[in-house]
Amino acid sequence: MRIGIIGAGQMARALGNGWVAAGHEVRYGGRGEVRDAAEFGDVTLLAVPVSSLTDVLAETTFDGKTLIDCTNAFAPDEGEMVLAEDAVAERVAKLAPGARVVKAFNLCAAEVWESDEREFEGRRLVVPLCGDDPDSLVQVEELVRDLKAQPARAGGLHRARYLEAMSVFVVGLWFTGTDARAVLPPLEAAFAVPDGG
Repeated sequence: MRIGIIGAGQMARALGNGWVAAGHEVRYGGRGEVRDAAEFGDVTLLAVPVSSLTDVLAETTFDGKTLIDCTNAFAPDEGEMVLAEDAVAERVAKLAPGARVVKAFNLCAAEVWESDEREFEGRRLVVPLCGDDPDSLVQVEELVRDLKAQPARAGGLHRARYLEAMSVFVVGLWFTGTDARAVLPPLEAAFAVPDGG
């Protein structure tokens, strides 16, 4: 698969290097090269600061193409991390009409993707995906598996705001030294039985 990557930061490089190692062709596009990267890719990864989204997305079109949004709108607030924006992926979809936007790869830092480790305590790392287009979800699922992680469909693009909120919550726990994985029991110990009544 040909993957255009808009951005040249640590996350762009970490994911891009993983896909190159899996046999994909990757082209990076920084400032002034956004159109080249978008036109090159069957799929395009958007890995830029949220503050740059409007300018970056105005540089090109993505008609009918899959656009992966891995961004988060973190902002400091009195020593805590908060969301500066509630629904980034939905804004990306509005700024890039015609794009088939999938929210993915926003829960883990670049260092996770730079590492070879994908199993923790005997469980494969899961990457939740939110998007409306079935074909785009299939493409992104392939890219997740190529990074040796497990994709999980988490609903339509309107649910991406929950992934974005989860990211700020989980990262906030990690920064305070709390193991976010310990917040929830493993699946086999979880009880999700509807209340009768």
